[in-house]
Amino acid sequence: MTTRTNTPRYLTGFGNHFATEAVVGALPEGRNSPQRAPMGLYAEQLSGTAFTAPRSENRRSWLYRLRPSAQHPAYKPFSQGLVRSGPFHEAPPSPNRMRWDPLPIPDAPTDWVEGLTTYGGTGDAEALSGIGIHLYAANRSMVDRVFYCADGELLIVPQEGHQVFVTEMGRIDARPGEIVVIPRGVRFRVECGGAIRGYVCENYGAAFRLPDLGPIGANGLANHRDFQTPAAWFEDVDRPTECVQKYGGRLWTTTFPHSPLDVVGWHGNFAPYKYDTARFNTIGTVSFDHPDPSIFTVLTSPS
Repeated sequence: MTTRTNTPRYLTGFGNHFATEAVVGALPEGRNSPQRAPMGLYAEQLSGTAFTAPRSENRRSWLYRLRPSAQHPAYKPFSQGLVRSGPFHEAPPSPNRMRWDPLPIPDAPTDWVEGLTTYGGTGDAEALSGIGIHLYAANRSMVDRVFYCADGELLIVPQEGHQVFVTEMGRIDARPGEIVVIPRGVRFRVECGGAIRGYVCENYGAAFRLPDLGPIGANGLANHRDFQTPAAWFEDVDRPTECVQKYGGRLWTTTFPHSPLDVVGWHGNFAPYKYDTARFNTIGTVSFDHPDPSIFTVLTSPS
């Protein structure tokens, strides 16, 4: 097994076009998909929008990996457990106020996928509109298993415990007070050293963006420079790895003969990132009335 250093490294900025390589020379120069990529790597484009989207809205990254990501057998249904997607027709909606206690930490060994539970949501994943609301509670790392969501991007809010999100594009170290966003289609696993809990907003619609500031001016709320995207990191592991994906509101599984977290270098503007909410610059009232809660908006997905 060959692995890079496990200390996360970050690139700063929001929505930037990054270029990063875990091994010098992994990225081709002057082209995206040469007939022969450097080091015998496989070039693949990960698209976050239609490729004809306006330049300012287009989201995509080129990945250069050890093995093609299509090198796996067919997906088969995976036990649904407690995960659901919109439209939510299984029970009539209630107009009453509701509150839920935090999920208890499991007694049995449970990883992040096994501990993921749907609490509600709105809209329709296949119509690319709305959200799913999930909570998770786990007590062990994902081992020889990765997950990705094809229905939407995941905004993850750690509530308890140190959590490491090992993605195809790099490692993200997260603690309570930070948020992590993993785009649609990016594979990852979650590592922990003990009990963890958190919240997941599964965004079916347009990718999260920073809100316009309007009369606030050029600065305030969340600043571009405080968002951190992981630098390239990869592992070369020839061991069967289960890949669980959420697609069409259901969970599916297949097994790769290797770890799919094998992207040696990548460039583009479609990548995971994290943000420390302690860096949020709140704009508060200084006169007499109560402002709208939009003054606390970190990220928004226009409908």
